[in-house]
Amino acid sequence: MPFLTTGELTVHYQFDAAPEKPVLMLSNSLGTDFSMWDPQAAIFAEHFSLLRYDTRGHGQSSAPPGPYSIEQMGRDVLALLDELKLSRVHFCGLSMGGMIGQWLGAHAQERVHSLVLADTAAKVGDDDFWNDRIQTGLRRGMAAAVPFFVDGWFTEPFRKSSPDVVERIASVYRRMSPEAFAACCAALRDMDLRADLAKICAPTLVVYGAHDMAIPPSESLLLVEAIAGSQGLRLESAHLSNVESPAAFTKGVLDFLLCHR
Repeated sequence: MPFLTTGELTVHYQFDAAPEKPVLMLSNSLGTDFSMWDPQAAIFAEHFSLLRYDTRGHGQSSAPPGPYSIEQMGRDVLALLDELKLSRVHFCGLSMGGMIGQWLGAHAQERVHSLVLADTAAKVGDDDFWNDRIQTGLRRGMAAAVPFFVDGWFTEPFRKSSPDVVERIASVYRRMSPEAFAACCAALRDMDLRADLAKICAPTLVVYGAHDMAIPPSESLLLVEAIAGSQGLRLESAHLSNVESPAAFTKGVLDFLLCHR
């Protein structure tokens, strides 16, 4: 799979390009890599040229010294699009990826055809919450940080019925460097996109899990209220809705995207 260096960052990505198809870009959550989109990739690629990438500090992308910011991650996306000579894309991001999507929708409107913001919010937690996670990762390692996140990313019935899926996600999380994790947590700690939501004019779908404890549905619904013309899609899942409810997620997102391609 290819790598591309833009400034200080080397980005690991996969671009399944088809000249006649519009481009759909997928952005991963904190602690995962672009393999989190495996449940959707084949079906999405039937209709779109599919661009997946590992956010800085994740997967096989490099991890420049932090702290990071959501704006910085948004500009990483723009740099990748520029290098690939892609003027506009449909953008789908989950959790942290959805925060990047919000920034792009507000600050790079000309680069976004439509937005899917999944299991995300414009403001998450307070300084104490994120500083505690940062210190846990740095002092005790990523294995100690996993229960704070991964255990809450899926409902209990799903954890019991699909332990192999949960372990696959957790194993990616454990491989992340504590320093990169801390740098990304700092980006989420310092992020507040609430004032930017009114600037988003791209057609937008907000996907949320009815049982999400990481980002309660009420927070996602604030995006629906604040983004003009946006739609909401409720799924019977927790935080990683595309993994826990793959068929419903894929159908709902694809139906929306095909209406705006």
